[in-house]
Amino acid sequence: MASTRAAIRYAKAILDLANSKGVAEAVNNDMKSIATAIDTNLELSTFIQNPTTKVEVKESALLEVFADVNGVTKGLFHLLFENKRFEILEAIALEYKKLFDEGNGVEVAKVTTAIPMDAALEAKVLEKVATLSDKKITIENTVDPSIIGGFILRIGDQQYNASVANRLQVLKRELSN
Repeated sequence: MASTRAAIRYAKAILDLANSKGVAEAVNNDMKSIATAIDTNLELSTFIQNPTTKVEVKESALLEVFADVNGVTKGLFHLLFENKRFEILEAIALEYKKLFDEGNGVEVAKVTTAIPMDAALEAKVLEKVATLSDKKITIENTVDPSIIGGFILRIGDQQYNASVANRLQVLKRELSN
């Protein structure tokens, strides 16, 4: 669990630095693309996690892959190089995004749908979100075909289940009673 604590410490330090330089939003965009890249690219993830790859190689590769990132983000790469901690980069990026959102009063609504959301479903979800939270909301969509249809919405510790699978479950319970 130490790496998670370390990731939180790094994320807080980077956010403080980014805030003091007025670039917190730019760095947040960097963190989003870094987290997505590591999450969706097995090769990059394996490369970063590989203990036998020299840290110099990791740093220069990241500076090449993410050439357009903010100076603060490049500073993070160098800090991870100095401390030999590249394996927690994705955790730092995710933690930074969370802290950035909290600091800006933004809450994440996790929406699970059977198929990727279209504009109509997103509008329906946002309508429901408005009844559950008065904060600014960003939507994170996860696709899970097992819910059959509809959506499951989770904001903080609240959950609203409007999935077809859930309705079938409820119907099944009512019929068996």
